[in-house]
Amino acid sequence: MTNLSRRTFLRSTALAAAASAVPTPGAHAQPKPESGAPSPIRLGLASYTFRNFPRAQVIGWMKQLNLTGLNAKDAKDHLPMDPAAEAQALADYEAAGIHLHAAGTVYFPKDEDDDIRAKFEYAKRAGIKVIVAGDPAPTTLPRIEKFVKEYDIRIAIHNHGPEDKIFPSPLDVLKAVGSMDPRLGCCIDVGHCVRAGTDVVEAIHAAGPRLFNMHMKDLTDFSAKESQVAVGQGQMPIREIFVALIKMNYPGWVDLEYEIHGDDPMPGVTESYAYMRGVLAGMGYNPHA
Repeated sequence: MTNLSRRTFLRSTALAAAASAVPTPGAHAQPKPESGAPSPIRLGLASYTFRNFPRAQVIGWMKQLNLTGLNAKDAKDHLPMDPAAEAQALADYEAAGIHLHAAGTVYFPKDEDDDIRAKFEYAKRAGIKVIVAGDPAPTTLPRIEKFVKEYDIRIAIHNHGPEDKIFPSPLDVLKAVGSMDPRLGCCIDVGHCVRAGTDVVEAIHAAGPRLFNMHMKDLTDFSAKESQVAVGQGQMPIREIFVALIKMNYPGWVDLEYEIHGDDPMPGVTESYAYMRGVLAGMGYNPHA
């Protein structure tokens, strides 16, 4: 079987498995209960996916998608840095049954205590234990490490592909933090990872216990950022990624970060979750348990 036909088969199988759990509109019979053990992969959402929409719309769409885990960013009013506005956002999420498991991407442009402390206070107020950090300078890491120890909040450095001159690959992150506190580690963005020429499954195994968050997306061309598509339409080895995460007992979340069609994201977002849940169902898990 060729790679293309195999990919087409896997995609159709995954979508079919996901669709089988959805009742036909107008049908009177109840859908069959899903079987299998609860999925060890927790699917969440990076709020940047809905960057053009306010918090109320994000909450509505998360309910529609049957999601409860959110990696919230200071975009629109998703999770404002201002303490009073942040408190209102947290109240809204709690009322909706949404759990904030990470904040980010958060940037650390200054090697200064006050600026760094403000970011940790932001996460502490939200009860968030993982900050997804964007491109902190290596010279700033010792100061950030000091706050990691003080607050007991993990830093997951996000790789940004070949355009990133500091951390193009998760392997570059691991080199920078390898001798530091174990609460400094990676957020592997799978799209940027493969564009940097790094095998994403190998990167997952290399990160091991320093893997704190995952950003999921798909590409049709691993050399082209512009080739992003809904998960399942491209070449990303989704099943192999899930297998690697399960093998290492990954405790974190896999957050969809859908960066295309910003003004109309839901069709691609919906297909992405259907595909990922279909893959998990095909592996024998109940992705809704």
